Amino acid sequence: MFTALAAHPYAYPALEVVHLVGLALVLGNLILIELRVFGLGATLPAPDLARLSLVLVAVGFGLLGLSGLLMFATQAQELLASRTFAVKMSVMSLALCNAAWFHARGSLTRLDTTARLQMVLSTLLWLTVVAAGRWIAYE
Repeated sequence: MFTALAAHPYAYPALEVVHLVGLALVLGNLILIELRVFGLGATLPAPDLARLSLVLVAVGFGLLGLSGLLMFATQAQELLASRTFAVKMSVMSLALCNAAWFHARGSLTRLDTTARLQMVLSTLLWLTVVAAGRWIAYE
């Protein structure tokens, strides 16, 4: 099944498009929340903004997970041997841990220096994930 997916002329490119849409939903909402944490849009209640944003992030992660697993399945052995893939997965794990820490400590309601540092770290981690994901194609 996965061999057919890799061989089909439109299937893999379609998965890449779905992956990019998921990435846009995740990063777009991350930037939106980051701007709010840094004081822009201060009239927007942070909890309401987060509630809307997290729904869109969840949809984005769903698209990323589904498309990513299917793309992985088409070339699992090559990816498992790839250092760049290992870096991508490791940094993504760090980004998810940072997000869990951000929400667990209530950073969105505190909007303090730690929250700002967490948001900057989150953006840097996710941009590293994106760069590593693109780099895999050139290994």
